[in-house]
Amino acid sequence: MIKSVVITGASSGIGKAIAHEFAGRGANLVLMARRLELLEQLAGEIRGQHPGVDVHCVALDVAKVEEIAPALEQARSLLGQLDCVIANAGITAVNKTGAGDFSKDQRVIQVNLIGGMATIDAAVRIFRAQGKGTAVGISSVSAFKGIPGSAAYSASKAGFSNYLDCTRMELQKYGINVIAVHPGFVKTEIAPNMDKLPFVITAEKAAKAIVDGIVKGNSNIIVPAMPWSVLGRVLPFMPDSVIRKAF
Repeated sequence: MIKSVVITGASSGIGKAIAHEFAGRGANLVLMARRLELLEQLAGEIRGQHPGVDVHCVALDVAKVEEIAPALEQARSLLGQLDCVIANAGITAVNKTGAGDFSKDQRVIQVNLIGGMATIDAAVRIFRAQGKGTAVGISSVSAFKGIPGSAAYSASKAGFSNYLDCTRMELQKYGINVIAVHPGFVKTEIAPNMDKLPFVITAEKAAKAIVDGIVKGNSNIIVPAMPWSVLGRVLPFMPDSVIRKAF
């Protein structure tokens, strides 16, 4: 049973929706993100709706990997034990290859891939000491097939999914679950033009499906399951011309 949860990137979007969903199920929370004022606002909302839930806020920029392990240790101290850590913090950026601003791509890789890996690694260190725990990484359906114009984002998610797959196999014998989440198009403030894309769902609907999957212990959660569970198998084999037209 999951009673204590840490969520990075909890100040908005899917992370915020996951916080509300877990709080509704009675889980105590440590919310992490760069914007502490937004975390405090979210914590206030959760306390008002669920007075019995223990909620804490910790400022964290996952791009600063040296701060991740101490932040999770702080969370463990606040909650007593960590049942689940969700590496959700991420950014996106449209950047044409060769456009002259590689720093955008570098930032995406640092946050999404390196920050995500460092979060999972720090969580697993705690889980090893506890003898149990669930580490969750929020990837993307773009891990199945890259999106033109978002090469760094696609690469970061493909790399993260591969990392999660490997660590899951490595850690099963220690009683540690590793779960990869592959959301499709979810309407959040990180991507304001999502409405023009197909199969868009709300962050709240995505969060419910994600938390359901985490509680069940599913190793690979695709949200929404239809059509992406099918498209995920087909996309890698689609011609480039079809992908370019779609995006």
